[in-house]
Amino acid sequence: MPDLLLELRSEEIPARMQRKAAGDLKKLVTDALVEAGLTYEGAREYWTPRRLTLDIRGLNARSSDVREDIKGPATSAPEQAIQGFLRKAGLASISEAHVHSDPKKGDFYVAHIVKPGRPADEIIAEVMPGIIRNFPWPKSMRSGAASAKPGALRWVRPLQTIVCTFGSETEETRVVPFEVDGLVAGNVTYGHRFHAPDAITVRRFEDYAANLEKAKVVLDAERRKQIIATDANNIAFANGLELVEDEGLLEEVSGLVEWPQVLMGTFDEEFLAIPPEIIRLTIKTNQKCFVTRKPGEEGLSNHFILVSNIEAKDGGKEIVHGNGKVVRARLSDAKHFWLRDQRDLPDLETLTASAEKFSLDLKKPLDQRMAKLDALNVTFHAKLGTQGERVERIRTLAAELAKVTGADAALVDRAVVLAKADLRTEAVGEFPELQGIMGRKYAVLQGEDAAVAEAIEDHYKPQGPSDRVPAGKVGLTVALADKLDTLIGFWTIDEKPTGSKDPYALRRAALGVTRMLLEKNIRLPLGSVVKDPDLLAFFQDRLKVYLRDMGARHDLIDAVLTPEAVDLLMVARRVEALTAFITSEEGQNLLAGTKRATQLLAAEEKKGTVVEGAVSADLLKLDAEKVLYAAVETASCDAAAAVAQEDFRSAMEALSALRAPVDQFFNDVLVNDEDPAIRANRLALLAAIRAATGTVADFSKIAG
Repeated sequence: MPDLLLELRSEEIPARMQRKAAGDLKKLVTDALVEAGLTYEGAREYWTPRRLTLDIRGLNARSSDVREDIKGPATSAPEQAIQGFLRKAGLASISEAHVHSDPKKGDFYVAHIVKPGRPADEIIAEVMPGIIRNFPWPKSMRSGAASAKPGALRWVRPLQTIVCTFGSETEETRVVPFEVDGLVAGNVTYGHRFHAPDAITVRRFEDYAANLEKAKVVLDAERRKQIIATDANNIAFANGLELVEDEGLLEEVSGLVEWPQVLMGTFDEEFLAIPPEIIRLTIKTNQKCFVTRKPGEEGLSNHFILVSNIEAKDGGKEIVHGNGKVVRARLSDAKHFWLRDQRDLPDLETLTASAEKFSLDLKKPLDQRMAKLDALNVTFHAKLGTQGERVERIRTLAAELAKVTGADAALVDRAVVLAKADLRTEAVGEFPELQGIMGRKYAVLQGEDAAVAEAIEDHYKPQGPSDRVPAGKVGLTVALADKLDTLIGFWTIDEKPTGSKDPYALRRAALGVTRMLLEKNIRLPLGSVVKDPDLLAFFQDRLKVYLRDMGARHDLIDAVLTPEAVDLLMVARRVEALTAFITSEEGQNLLAGTKRATQLLAAEEKKGTVVEGAVSADLLKLDAEKVLYAAVETASCDAAAAVAQEDFRSAMEALSALRAPVDQFFNDVLVNDEDPAIRANRLALLAAIRAATGTVADFSKIAG
C-alpha cells in the first residue's frame, strides 16, 4: 500500500508552536483523508524550526465505492413527485429506478446509486490547499507578491516550499500536484540553511530523513532533545560539574536548532553572589542556556551550557565568546536589581499611612515595598479592589485560620503583611516567576523569623498537583487564607470557571486547599468560612477529583459525600475506611444484605407505603428477626459512638456484626406477612438496617 510524505517548509517557526502545529497537521490531514473514504495504517508527525513533516504509511490507493439507496415515492404518485425523485437521485428516467414492495404501503421506487471511489492522489490534492490556508496558527502573517490579494495565504512565517509525494515501496513515487498562492507542491526540499543550502530531491520518507541528516538536519525533535541532554551532561561532567536539568528549556532549545552543537561558556565568579534563582532565570530567559553546579552543592557554578545551530570551524570559540558577553551584561543588570531591592526607597515620607495600617517598619526594605504596594493602590482585580485591600482581607481570614492550624498568630500576621511585598521589587518585576522566592530571600536578609520567611515563599503553594504543600504551620495558614480569599472573592463577583475556561486558576486554588487540608490533617469545616453553597459544591467536586486520582472508587466517594459534608478531611477518612471495609468478605456480604433491604424499602416507598420510624419489640415473632433487632440496636449505638470519635474503622467493624443476622433474617423471615402489623414492623426493621449503615455511608450508592 502507498505511503504519503508531506513537508511544509517555512522561515523560523516559534519553538513554543512547533509541537502543537505538527499535531494539528497530522489530525487535519488524517481526518480529511478518512472523511473522504481512505484508510491508513499509521501516521507520525515531525517538526524542526523550519519544517512540519507528516509520514503516513499504508494509505489506500483509492477510496472505496459507496452504495447509497434513495427511497422514492409510491409507484402511483403523481408525475411531479416522480420528477422530483429523479432529480434528487440523478436518474435520467424512472426506468433506472427499482420497485420495492411494502405489505402496508404498497409498491414504491428506490434508486440504487453507486458512487465510484477516487484515486488517493486526487483526494490529497483536493484537501491539502484548504488545510494549509486554514491552518490554526495562534499568530500568522502574509508575505510575498500574493499577500496584497484578498484571501492571500497566512502562515506563521513565510511558507517557502511544499513537498508532497505518494507511492508504494515497489513503485516510483509521484508528486501529488496542488498549488497554494503560487507555491506548487513538489519533491524538492532543503537542508541546513548554512551548512547545506543546496536542493534535495526526495521520494519517500526513508531517503527524505536520511538526506536531511546528511544535510545537517535532525528531523526528530525527541532525538534532538536526547542529543542536547546527553552532550550537555557529558560536557558538564568533563569539567567536574553537573547539569541543572530543565525540561521546559530543553523542549524550547530543541525547537531552536536543526543541528544541535553543545558548548560551554563562563561568566565572572563575582556574579555568584546573586541568588541562584536569578542567575538561572537570567541565563535561561535571555540566552536560552542551561546552568551548572558542582556535584552535591546547591549553589551554581560560573559555567553555563549553550546550544548552537552551527558547527563552527573554530570549535565554537566565537559563539561562546558572544554568548558570554551577553550573559555577563544580563547578570550585571540582575545584580543591580538584587542590590537596589535591598536599599531604601526614595519616597519613604509618603508611605507612613500605609506603614501604620499594616504595622510595617519603614527601616526595613521589604516593609517599604509592602507600604509602596499599598500606597500606589495597585489593582488586584477591578471588582475586588487593590492588593492592599486584598492583604487586609487575607490578614483577617488568616487570624481565624491560625486557631485551626495551631500556627503562631503573630508570625502568621507578619507573614501575611509581607507576603505580597516582593511584587514591588525590581527582581520580581524582571522575573515574575520569582514571586515568593525573592520575598523569602529579602525577608531573611532583614532578619525575619525563619517561619515568616518560609511562609512568604510557601504561601503560593501548591501551584499544581505535583507541587508540594507548604511545610510549616505559618506558611500553611497563609496559603489557605490566600487561596480561600481568591475563591470567595471570584465567586462573589460571579467569575467562576466555565467548561475548559479558568482564567484565574480557581480549580487549581480549590485543589490546593483540598490537598493542604487532607495532607496536613487539618479539621476545617469549610462552611465556617465559605458561605456560598455553589463554592462549597465546587470544593466537593475538587475533593472527588483528588480522591479519584488517589485511587478511590467513585461510588464509595458518592456514598460518603453529602451536600452537608463540608469537613473534607472527615470525608476522606470515611472513604478510606469504607474502601477497606467494602473490599473485605464481611463488607461484601453486608452490602448484599443491606442492598436487599433498601431495595425492598424503596419499592414499598414508591408505592406510597409509610414505613414506621420505630420497631415494636412485641411484634417480633421469629428468632431471626429478634436476633437482627438486637444486633441492629447494638451496632447502631456502637457505630454512632465510633463516628462521634471520628473512628470510622471501628464504626465499620461495629456494622460488620450485622452480616450474619441480616443473612439469617432473609433466609428465615418473609417480610410481606399476611398480618399488616407484622409486615409494617418488619419493614421498620429493614429501615433500621438502612439507618444503622447510614451512619457511615449510603450503601445504596455502592456498586456490587
